[in-house]
Amino acid sequence: MSWMQRIANVFRSEKLDRDIDEEIASHIDEASADGRTARDARRALGSPLKLRDEMHDAHVLTWLDSLRADAVYGWRRLARSKVTTAAAVISLGLAIGACTAAFRLVDALMLTPLPVKAPHELYTVARKGIGPEGKPQISDYWDYPLFLKMRAAVKDDAELLAVDYSGQADITYSTDDAMEKAHWEHISGGAFDSFGLNPVIGRLMHESDDHAPGAHPVAVLSERYWARRFGRDPGVIGKSLQQDNKTYEIIGVVQSPFAGTEPGSMVDIFAPMTMNDRVTDRHVMWFMTFVRVPQGRSPERVRAELDPVVYSDREDRMKESTSMSEKAKADFLNQKLILTPAATGASEFREDNRDALVALSVLVGLVLLIACANVANLMTAQAAARGRELALRVSIGGGRRRLVQLVLVESAWIGVMATALGAVFAWWAAPFVIALNSTPDNPVQLALPADWRVLAFAVALTSAVTLFFGLVPALRASKVDPSCALKGGEDPHARHRTMNLMVGVQVSFCILVIFVSGLFVASFRRLLDKPVGFVAKGLLVLDVMSSERRSPETWEALLARIKQTPGVESAALASWALMDGTAWNDSVSFNGGPPSETLGYFLRISPEWPDAMKIPIDAGRTLRPGADGQSEAVVSREFARTFLQGADPVGKFFEDVGDNGKRTQFAVVGVIGDSCYRGLRECVLPVAYLSVRSIDPYIEVAEGTRNATVMVRTEIDSTSSMSATLRQAVANVHMGFRVSNVRTQQSIDDLQMMRERMLAILAIFFAAVALVLAGVGLYGVMNYSVVQRQREIGVRIAVGAQAYDIARSVVARTAMMVLAGALVGIALGLAASRSFEALLYNVKPQSLTSLAIPCVAIAAAAVVAALPAVIRAVRIDPVVLLRSE
Repeated sequence: MSWMQRIANVFRSEKLDRDIDEEIASHIDEASADGRTARDARRALGSPLKLRDEMHDAHVLTWLDSLRADAVYGWRRLARSKVTTAAAVISLGLAIGACTAAFRLVDALMLTPLPVKAPHELYTVARKGIGPEGKPQISDYWDYPLFLKMRAAVKDDAELLAVDYSGQADITYSTDDAMEKAHWEHISGGAFDSFGLNPVIGRLMHESDDHAPGAHPVAVLSERYWARRFGRDPGVIGKSLQQDNKTYEIIGVVQSPFAGTEPGSMVDIFAPMTMNDRVTDRHVMWFMTFVRVPQGRSPERVRAELDPVVYSDREDRMKESTSMSEKAKADFLNQKLILTPAATGASEFREDNRDALVALSVLVGLVLLIACANVANLMTAQAAARGRELALRVSIGGGRRRLVQLVLVESAWIGVMATALGAVFAWWAAPFVIALNSTPDNPVQLALPADWRVLAFAVALTSAVTLFFGLVPALRASKVDPSCALKGGEDPHARHRTMNLMVGVQVSFCILVIFVSGLFVASFRRLLDKPVGFVAKGLLVLDVMSSERRSPETWEALLARIKQTPGVESAALASWALMDGTAWNDSVSFNGGPPSETLGYFLRISPEWPDAMKIPIDAGRTLRPGADGQSEAVVSREFARTFLQGADPVGKFFEDVGDNGKRTQFAVVGVIGDSCYRGLRECVLPVAYLSVRSIDPYIEVAEGTRNATVMVRTEIDSTSSMSATLRQAVANVHMGFRVSNVRTQQSIDDLQMMRERMLAILAIFFAAVALVLAGVGLYGVMNYSVVQRQREIGVRIAVGAQAYDIARSVVARTAMMVLAGALVGIALGLAASRSFEALLYNVKPQSLTSLAIPCVAIAAAAVVAALPAVIRAVRIDPVVLLRSE
């Protein structure tokens, strides 16, 4: 009989048994036809049951048949204990789902290679050393003139590719009335050929499209954007679009799944690097550099060829600069060139959230371990309740290996059902976590395919979890002593020790989860309560663009029109909004002295800005309007403390010393309160506020500007209604003006806490799950203990034991394990907190509050879990118990 037939017979066991019975009956009939009696025929054949079993085994794969039988039996047992099974499946399913969701994020951000040719050959080029602010940093920003020199230096050994960081851009396919947002990226023309990409329609860019600044205004769409925006219309080829006052021709659509090189962002439109206005400016670093090192070539050799080119450029910059201190120059020259593998791309979003993702993975892993310990205790208790059944199986010849298989198969059923539930949870949870990190102005776009890595992880996780919570009960079940178990004399203390040990493990992990979660919540709370120095409520931020450079007078006219808009309380101009991540810093010189080593920070504002932001003027006055305030400055208190040791700066002069050595003098006319400048964590910086008419050390004022930020304080709470009104007001000033974006200052502030908010929300969820699981585990152990000891407890009550004594005997052993687990958990938490210091803000892990919260939480859970078991124990009636026996 073939293997396939024997496998098929396993799954038609009833029909096979009927066929065997019919075959045995036919043999008996043949014997009767030959003159023998049916009794003699049966005696000759032997035991019919043994004969049928032997014939059954000959027609099937015995190991598979026994596995099928155990699976059927295990399913029926689980179906009879619906509540217990549901509790195990739900708790384990949530944990498995959380782990799978975390892995999906890790896979998408860190493990999935770029869908390009030979991604393992890709590296990013960066500088590692001490940055301008005196802190260690790794910078992968480059300027285009230096990029061209680097590319020429390694052209025989490697290929350099420039890729801009993608961002949202305003584009239109007809007029400014049809303005829309799209993710835009400049990229080297030869990148598509190097990546081995193919067009869906049209053609892709080539190196010839990127050889001269502004020479080739062409664009390539991603297939995803083409399908969403144009419904896969092939007529899009040759169509024009406008972006930043340039008209581009769409020449092709790049094949999916390629949508850029940044995990966390998907590019809609690609344009040549030379179409960016900054390609000729060696003072602006604005893109990252990829290098493709072919197979057989050494990345170290490529780095060695690039190093002298970069070092020479740094020396040239030092010669040009008179603003940097000797220490800053030394730090700049000592920066080290590094090549980092980039098979999975390069992304600021990934680097910013790497630590948070690790913390999230640790939390979900701990919750999974708690759930496994919980289910292991449940399976151990069920195995104890089945002691007589298992002993009987051994007595009639069942092998102990079969007992292990029986219990493991039941565990596998729980694992499979939990995995199915976990898959649903993971399908929802991963996009939910991404949504917590995403805003309309800065959306996170991450592909989350169920690829082979996710599938392999789910299979491996299910197998590991099944073994973890099923193996211990299975091994204990195989050690059953038939003579002892059938007499009812099996000693339960061994199982108690195992279950109490599991309780200790659960409690320690639960304490660790709650401790770390408490730190994340406290960190978020500290940031939330931190004063920012201005009033964000009721403040709108308008990013206004112009079709051409406008003079300061034109921008001031725009501001005057906005002030007249109904519902506007006050308005002011600024180069950018506070806390949006933008910064301008330079060295500062007082009284013609040398440039300072400490950098000063700057922001251009109109005179109305302090009033619109509701930042008090502590001394002096605000800037004068118009040209009169062109050389004036209002400085923050921190600026005075940093550069004048707290002396009154009003009436003094200082110079902004640019990187190009140009010095611009300003007179301090006022001192303004400190406020957060670039971000919330590094809130107070030495800031000087200059007039919007002040001379830019890098750009001549006569050129004007094409964009500005208008801060509008409104009297109306409805942001949406004011947005439409203000957009119309700006458009009415001049047809060349338009509002690119409208934000609230509060949304900008909230963006600074996005990571902390995500960690706090998820930490609270996982802490609650861990606490519930630990509570259920404690309840199960104590309830099992009462059931096993009810005869002993009945005797104690019969001889006069008080309820207090009974309650103490029930909870004493478990309470000791809870205490031991809590101490271990606190120790683990203090050790783990050092690994998460980068994610914490102004939180002391050793504080009494940080230590008390998890202890109080687990104590409360233990009391709630112990109460039903204690009530059950003290209500035992010894008379009824003894009569029943």
